[in-house]
Amino acid sequence: MRILFLGDVMGRSGREGVARHLPALKERLRPDAIIVNAENAASGAGLTMKIAEEFFALGIHCLTLGNHAFSQRELLTAIDNEPRIVRPLNYPERTPGRGFYLLEIPNGNKLLIVNPLARLFMEPVLDDPFAAMEKVVAAHKLSGRLQIFVDMHGEATSEKMAMAHTLDGRVSAVIGSHTHIPTADAQILPQGTAYLTDAGMCGDYDSIIGMKKTVAIWRFTRKTPPPERKAPADGVATVCGVLVVTDDATGLAVAIEPVRVGGVLQSTEK
Repeated sequence: MRILFLGDVMGRSGREGVARHLPALKERLRPDAIIVNAENAASGAGLTMKIAEEFFALGIHCLTLGNHAFSQRELLTAIDNEPRIVRPLNYPERTPGRGFYLLEIPNGNKLLIVNPLARLFMEPVLDDPFAAMEKVVAAHKLSGRLQIFVDMHGEATSEKMAMAHTLDGRVSAVIGSHTHIPTADAQILPQGTAYLTDAGMCGDYDSIIGMKKTVAIWRFTRKTPPPERKAPADGVATVCGVLVVTDDATGLAVAIEPVRVGGVLQSTEK
């Protein structure tokens, strides 16, 4: 199976970048499944159903979220009716939506997409993401017919790496999101799970993690309110992500390839 994951889409710039570059990425990479983290897609915080439908119209199969999952309140009522939008797995039980989505691939295989949310430097009162993932892998055994992709949304590199090594050999891939900066550690772990600490964002990198620079710098250097509201940067986006290729006999990874195109970062496209 060929799985394309695109990191956090940041505002209008990120949405336009995905719309511009995804057709060529689909042609070159030939993905069987396309997953996009969309938790910053609406004005830098949250996701609206209008934007979700625009993503699905591009051929994206599943949208994952993160700590801004319900920053757009409409999703609180809409998410139960759209299983392709996945909120954090370890939110409390009565939270609307689900923490995973089972995608059926045309060849008969299935891909379980799971979205645990880390706690370190984020939301420490959340349920334990490690315990939540143990329940998932106990109920869904990795195989060629049922593969498992994990979008580990978190701040701390150590927590993402710990999750990956805990799940090594039991899921197809653990790919980090949230920090908006692509890391250079794409690898296949000893037991066959693909790993990358952070896929990066789809957004304007002439910014401070996707936000306009002036307000972000003001907040670091002064103790007075900034002159304007913080907002996503609106320049040309770099689309960042990763392609994971798995073995259709075992579900384990055989290749992992970073993806970067457009904007100011060095492109991986030929």
